[in-house]
Parts: sequence; structure tokens; C-alpha cells
Amino acid sequence: MAVSPGAGYSVGMKDLSDTAPDEGSLAATPLIDADHERVRAFAEEQAGSLDSNRERAVALYYAVRDGIRYDPYELSATIEAMCASATLDKGRAWCVPKAILLAAACRALAIPARVGFADVRNHLSTERMRRHMNTDVFFWHGYTAIRLNGQWLKATPAFNIELCDKFRLKPLEFDGTEDSLYHSFDREGNRHMDYLHYRGEFNQVPLDAILATFAEHYDFGDVEGGDFEADVERETGAGR
Repeated sequence: MAVSPGAGYSVGMKDLSDTAPDEGSLAATPLIDADHERVRAFAEEQAGSLDSNRERAVALYYAVRDGIRYDPYELSATIEAMCASATLDKGRAWCVPKAILLAAACRALAIPARVGFADVRNHLSTERMRRHMNTDVFFWHGYTAIRLNGQWLKATPAFNIELCDKFRLKPLEFDGTEDSLYHSFDREGNRHMDYLHYRGEFNQVPLDAILATFAEHYDFGDVEGGDFEADVERETGAGR
């Protein structure tokens, strides 16, 4: 797992959950690079012609959810690999870069957005991931907090619709009026996702804190480079 050296990305950061939007919730940063030409073009193409911020945010949510394939084996944790523009170029990412991209696209259209994090127990895992993570807890799972009609809404664009259909998961919908959070059970009634602890919502990505937690709990080793969907399909029998 490639990582960025400590760059002060957690120094002085505090949880801004439910606080009023500020300049930081609209600003471009090295990771949330809302001023990048590629990000601006993506936001404009997907939602620029719509009338309201709610409609724009909803369109951007689905563009990120389904246009970027969820891939937890894509675990490079450098600024260059995780920034929104890089995720657009690759077309696949794990939950945190997808949340970063949605935040950047919202900011590119002047919609206040932050990145939020929670620790979750994810029952959609693979033997390869369990071997290196030593747990089914995903620390610092990423989502996007979007300011619409005077309230912050949680939007989780991680699992694309093809993945949900393939593995009988309930896709997360977002209508711009309510939070979009993982379902506890899949379509068959099996445990899917449990929220264990909310870590907060931030104008910048607390990358140093994320990497410190990963180093404490995980040993990713050779988890990169595999085929996540193929592994899940083989282990669960999905598609048979």
C-alpha cells in the first residue's frame, strides 16, 4: 500500500458536523481538487444544466456512485492517487476517494460539501482482505456531507449499481432530502453493514489520522492488484 509521508493533513482539524458552511466547505484542496479542469468539466457535464442545488447534488451522487467502480483493492493512499481528478482518470476507487470526488464535484458547482467518516463492520469482504486487515471493521469509511436546503445530508456513493445487483445488495439511493447510509441487511436478509462509530466531518481529508489508524490495525501487504469482484463472486457464489 503506497502512502503519502506525513504532511500535516490532520493538524488542527476538528469535527465540523452540523456546523454552518464556511469558506472551507467550498475551497479546493490538494485532495478535494475542485478547481481541477477535469473535475470542473465532470461536474458541469453531469449537473451544470440543472436548476437547483438539490438536483445538481443528486445527479453528481449517481454519477460518482455508478460512474466510478468500487474497488477496495485500489488502496494507494497518496495525495496523487486519492485526489478527485485522479479518481476520474482511473474510473475505480475505494470509498474514501469516491467520497472525495463527490465533495469536489459539489464544490465545483458552489455547493458546500465536506468529507465524513465512520467506522463500519462490512460483511462484504474477501479472504484476501480479511487476511491483511485481521478484522471485518473498516476504519475511516468515507462518505460525503452535502449542504442542501439548510441542512447537512450524508451521501454514500461507494457501491456502484452493478456491484449491488451482482451481490444482491440494496443500492443506496439519494434524493437530496434525506441521508443516504448503508442498509443493515442485503436483499436476502443477510447482515451487510453496521455503523460502529462516527469520526466526524471535515473540510479537508484528515489523511495523517487515517493512515495512522490503518498502520495500527491493518497489514495490507499484497491486497492491491487483485480482482475484488471476482474474489467476492468466487467466495459467495454470486452470479451462479
